[in-house]
Order: sequence, then structure tokens, then C-alpha cells
Amino acid sequence: MALEIRYFAGAKAAAGIDTETIHANTLADAQVVMIAAHGPRLQHVLTGCSFLVDGAAHRDVAQPLPAHCTVDVLPPFAGG
Repeated sequence: MALEIRYFAGAKAAAGIDTETIHANTLADAQVVMIAAHGPRLQHVLTGCSFLVDGAAHRDVAQPLPAHCTVDVLPPFAGG
């Protein structure tokens, strides 16, 4: 299924793009695709990222994703 991936902050810098469309069924599958496309720098960043699926926190990387959803890749943010 097609997913819109939106990268933010350090994830955007590591991927070198801000959005892309990939095909995956779970977040685990999506991460494999993202790492294959963008390399070890993004792989390192993804280890600390949170993910939003259609605006809601999504922690189970093995759970099937809804069709045609948007996944936000959010690295830890500093500040206060």
C-alpha cells in the first residue's frame, strides 16, 4: 500500500528530502524501505524517532497500517 512519508528536523536532513511516497504494510516494513533508499545516516536517526500515523502516535511497528495513510517521522526535539 502507498504511504506518504513526511520527514521532520534531523530525519529530513538525514533523508535529504521532506516527503516521499513508499509502499509498505507496517512501520517495520516502511523503515526497511526508507533505510534502503537513504542509507545508514537515516537508519541511525530512525532509532530515536517517534511516528505519527494520520496524526496519532503509533508505537507498534508490526501492526498493519491503514491504506493510504500519512506517516510523520519525528526525531527527538530539543527545547523547552
